[in-house]
Amino acid sequence: MDVAERMRAHPTSRPHGGTDAPLVPADFGMQKRDRMVLNLFFEERDDRWFPGDRHVRPLLRRLVKGESFISGQRRVLLNLCAGLDRLGIRYRVNDYRYIQKHPEELACVIGRPFVLDWFKWKNPLLLGVAMYDHPVDAPERLNDLQVKRVLVPCKWYADMFRPHWPHVDAWPVGIDTDLWTPTPADRKSVDVLLYDKVRWDYERYEPELIEPIRRHLEASGRTVEVIRYGHYKEDDYKAALARCRSMIFLCEHESQGIACQQALSSGVPVFAWDRGGPWQDPKYFPHKVRYEGGVSSVPYFDARCGMTFTDAAGFTSGWSEFWSHVSAGDFAPRDYVTENLTLEKGALHYYEIAEAVMQNHA
Repeated sequence: MDVAERMRAHPTSRPHGGTDAPLVPADFGMQKRDRMVLNLFFEERDDRWFPGDRHVRPLLRRLVKGESFISGQRRVLLNLCAGLDRLGIRYRVNDYRYIQKHPEELACVIGRPFVLDWFKWKNPLLLGVAMYDHPVDAPERLNDLQVKRVLVPCKWYADMFRPHWPHVDAWPVGIDTDLWTPTPADRKSVDVLLYDKVRWDYERYEPELIEPIRRHLEASGRTVEVIRYGHYKEDDYKAALARCRSMIFLCEHESQGIACQQALSSGVPVFAWDRGGPWQDPKYFPHKVRYEGGVSSVPYFDARCGMTFTDAAGFTSGWSEFWSHVSAGDFAPRDYVTENLTLEKGALHYYEIAEAVMQNHA
């Protein structure tokens, strides 16, 4: 099979292609014949009942419940492949036979770590970004593998990993700025999209944070649409962003925040709950991991994107200022994304990390 063409992935995770993009470096196309081919591996689920059922279960679920929600992990693969397509960088997806026959080549394992249990990997490995939530989860057998580099989505997450794994880099996947585009202001009909991604201790934060925000918006005369993480299709979210003039983003913390960045790419300024404090994932905090070092819900964000608040009182005191800037058109969130987070930039950054890994390995 010609490796210049993308290897077919499983139907549940098959990446889509892209178009030619102006951000390709001028000499990149001249060099791509000599560039190495990336070996990408991504699995969202392991077999449960019989060998290979991980491919069948999503199809059955889709038949019963309709189109499935695209997870953040799968979106990483899709966007990485789309960026590689645009740059003309060759790659294979889930070609296990090939990688076992070529132990000298780099294996880039993006998905869940159970893939490492399927056979004895002899290859140098680039792991992440969707592997372990924290190094304390990593089994001892990882020490027997040739793990050359671990990727996590942002700097604060890398800083948390680094005392355990010094070979960590921050790498954010790119956003499809051709898909997530601004809607003209005269076509906007809703003031605020309330994006609810509060994951833990919901019975506390609903009366303490979410409802006070909704009441304040209603008292201010603002129209509000609500979308809940995990309960929408991507097209529904895209349509909601097209209707809404601004977004309130509620999440305890984010390692990248793809949905928030899709809003920014769509030209929708964001007022984000950025509570700070320690990393409070209840699987780890406070009994297994205590980390407090720049934890954020918007790790990729600047003044062009919008504003942040720490609690309900901070929302109330800051809302008028935020809305006045929205009304005046002062924010430029898409500029931030096109400058930092395009598909091409993300894919080229990933490739350069992989290339550097192999140069050091050699």
